[in-house]
Amino acid sequence: MALIQKEKIIRLDKERNSIHSTVNCTYTSFELEGKKIFQLDTYGSSDRQHPEKISQSLQIDQEVAKMLIGLFMKELF
Repeated sequence: MALIQKEKIIRLDKERNSIHSTVNCTYTSFELEGKKIFQLDTYGSSDRQHPEKISQSLQIDQEVAKMLIGLFMKELF
């Protein structure tokens, strides 16, 4: 599991890029100690031994969400 912090997000240009295989993803949002968190959970691909097991969890707070929205608008639109 990983909580993403704004100051840890760095652009990295790579020479080799590819599109990954698709996996299932769920999300939840919750509040803990007055802080709102959005969490994405991805699951193993269908060919893994336990495809229903959470593979990775990313947690995003409001500050990082605002930053990511700005990056999405800049990079994708």
